[in-house]
Amino acid sequence: MRGILSGMRKMGIDFGTKKVGIALSDEAGKMAFPHSVIPNNDALLKTIATLIEKEGVEEIVMGHSLDSDGKENAVHQHAVDFVTDLTLETPIPVHFEPEQFSTQQAIKIQGRNEQADASAAAIILESYLNKQSNVSVFDELDN
Repeated sequence: MRGILSGMRKMGIDFGTKKVGIALSDEAGKMAFPHSVIPNNDALLKTIATLIEKEGVEEIVMGHSLDSDGKENAVHQHAVDFVTDLTLETPIPVHFEPEQFSTQQAIKIQGRNEQADASAAAIILESYLNKQSNVSVFDELDN
């Protein structure tokens, strides 16, 4: 019953070349909440690694950036490079979750403001958590 009863804090990342939206799950890893927007500069890696340690994050869900045709775009390669650096700094699992239109969805919900990227990260994380929750339920039904 591990899938339903236990959880762990997860971090959602909406990676952009100028700024990065961060979301965190609750401690059970069931719900996603916008956390912050961090400038994408030389301090980004250290800032996120510190946040991971401070918040007890055990898994990361990174937005998989695609263009309108469903192909990986230029931002995705920057995100992959960042994930490589991050896993060397903090060796925890990283999952990619499709993020097409997450920022537009966040803006539609809350309006355009400085926290839109954090909300987009929460949408990405929530999408991942929902899929995991469905998998866990089906795993339990099989047992």
